[in-house]
Amino acid sequence: MSTFRQRALDEAAAHTTERFFVEKRPVSAYFGENVFDLAKMRKYMSQSAYEAVQSAVRFGKTIDRSVANEIASAMKTWAIERGATHYTHLFQPLTGTTAEKHEAFVTVKDGQVFERFSGSALVQQEPDASSFPNGGLRNTFEARGYSAWDPNSPVFILDETLCIPSVFVSYTGEALDMKVPNLRSIQALSAAATSVAGLFDPSVSSVSVNVGLEQEYFLVDESLYNARPDLKLCDRTVIGHTSAKDQQLSDHYFGAIPSRVEAFMKDFETEAYKLGIQLQTRHNEVAPNQFECAPVFCEATKAIDQNMLLMILMPKVAEKHHLKVIFHEKPFDGINGSGKHCNWSMQTNTGVNLLSPGKTPTKNLQFLAFYSSVVRAVYRHNHLLMTSVCTLNNSYRLGGHEAPPAVMSIFSGSTVSKIFEGILNMKDTLDSEAGKASIQMVSSIPEILQDNTDRNRTSPFAFTGNRFEFRAVGSSANAAGATYVLNSIVAESLNDFKAEVDALEAAGESRQGAVLSTVRKFISESKNVMFEGNGYSKEWEEESARRGLKAVRNVPESYKVYTEKETVDMFNKLGVLSPVESEARYEVLNETYVKKLQIEARIIGDVCLNHVIPAAVGYQNILVKSIQGCKDVFGDEFRSLCKADMDTYKKISNFVNNISADVEALVEARKKANKVEDMAERAYLYSTEVKAEMDKVRYSADHLEMLVDDELWPLPKYRELLFF
Repeated sequence: MSTFRQRALDEAAAHTTERFFVEKRPVSAYFGENVFDLAKMRKYMSQSAYEAVQSAVRFGKTIDRSVANEIASAMKTWAIERGATHYTHLFQPLTGTTAEKHEAFVTVKDGQVFERFSGSALVQQEPDASSFPNGGLRNTFEARGYSAWDPNSPVFILDETLCIPSVFVSYTGEALDMKVPNLRSIQALSAAATSVAGLFDPSVSSVSVNVGLEQEYFLVDESLYNARPDLKLCDRTVIGHTSAKDQQLSDHYFGAIPSRVEAFMKDFETEAYKLGIQLQTRHNEVAPNQFECAPVFCEATKAIDQNMLLMILMPKVAEKHHLKVIFHEKPFDGINGSGKHCNWSMQTNTGVNLLSPGKTPTKNLQFLAFYSSVVRAVYRHNHLLMTSVCTLNNSYRLGGHEAPPAVMSIFSGSTVSKIFEGILNMKDTLDSEAGKASIQMVSSIPEILQDNTDRNRTSPFAFTGNRFEFRAVGSSANAAGATYVLNSIVAESLNDFKAEVDALEAAGESRQGAVLSTVRKFISESKNVMFEGNGYSKEWEEESARRGLKAVRNVPESYKVYTEKETVDMFNKLGVLSPVESEARYEVLNETYVKKLQIEARIIGDVCLNHVIPAAVGYQNILVKSIQGCKDVFGDEFRSLCKADMDTYKKISNFVNNISADVEALVEARKKANKVEDMAERAYLYSTEVKAEMDKVRYSADHLEMLVDDELWPLPKYRELLFF
């Protein structure tokens, strides 16, 4: 076997199961110990400083610089007691990941050494903004940018560093990150939802967005990972033939967790608990070596920050176990990819879930008002919402029979669907209520209470009883990119709902009648986005087009929705994105698409020329020697005796020649695209011509893998990568 591959397999076989972060205490004893939470604030700072932080979180009030000094001093004291030596503003640039610059607490002055952390250092830090994606908002020679403390998320300690969740803006104030638009969208949604909730309960003063992010991921042994240049540089295999056994038996799904994986899970859960992340669920996913963890619902900003933190934490812990965590949406061809299901709901300050039907949803006008507003929002901006999750990575996953289709629809379930059918049909009384039915089993099994809706795995946006599950979000994505769009379109719809009700009331209609009339109008306008069937079916693909729902056929083409007047005006009116910021994000999306696909195109060329072809030619040399030896011994009879060898030689030659020619064509396609100055046009060429050439190269390489002697193949195969 290839020395390179054999060494990797030997190293992988030597890796054992071991725990590194064992806690003898119950989780409740150490949960959040590395987080500067409310209890610690009360202990380390004065009442006035504590109340200043609370006012910032609850009411968005600015923290005075003088108070910030006391808060910073308290944070420093606590952090140093926990062993911290540095601090950093942790922010979320338009790369889709996180960024940080560490500063030391220690200061030397007049020969005296002491730790220092001022209020100004807490509130604001100046990283170099020139090298982050900005879509033309900044010039390289104008590097200044600001990261500023976001009090909505608690600070924490990771690797002896005090981490301060932050926003990131340019010198002139434009948002350069994923967080600022999300915070703005939450404010816009709170204002709109509060006005509608006030129709039913005047005591409601604010509405929060709650999110739960289920995180899917793959695990690969680090030795095998390091032996795959494509995994190292792209987090996905650009070539690789499917394994004879993968997920077809569904035996991995919810199966017993492998011991080595379970040790890793327990370790990262222990560290996550210390950081206040309330992980609730862990299990095997459908594909081999694919797993999932899921936290408990919490406020959206905190949920997204914790998810980004989890994506930092998990690879760190995995290193201890000689594992690599892969968050890419489609690292292996032919098996399921990974998503980050975004469970989304709204809750009033009085504790009411606005998407909970209650026991009698037919009489629950508040639920109907909010539900119909969400449906209308998704219908009006169906293409924008679907595009918000479309990246190069996720484009490999969406539309397959493993993930939601790349066209938006809403699944409501039979109970809610019947309610809206009754409303549309003008029924005065409705037959369907949400009182839970039960499923009768054998006498020894307790009755199973049915939810008011089933689950539809083929729907990108499904109602699951008291929330919507946006299933199309990619596993490697910063979920803020989807939630700020969702928050915004719902805020716009709720503003329209309130205006409609106000107009009807002004015309003399009762409030109940005005609300029900508006619900009926919104559902009537947007019923085309509601679909209860199989989203994977060919029939739905055709039906959705007839309904006017626009599918994402080409990712760069879909990005144009961000520049459409309706989109730009909506974001601008709500204060989520200025027109300049919308344009910048459009530029960044196209630029990121090009660069990622460019890397993949280079990698597939390098791997094929430096690994695949040499292995194939090496096997051909063996075949030639075998054929020649047979001829020397058996004479003309060798043709019949060596028919299989000669046929294999010819097949290999065809694929080798095809790869050589297709790699040249791939390079030319890249050169052609790179000459185009307009980034959107360049992205389109990459998505069509460059990607098409890559597919040709992969086709030949994957077939060669099945022809070349296994002993000579240099790269770990799927059967080795996917099964411990």
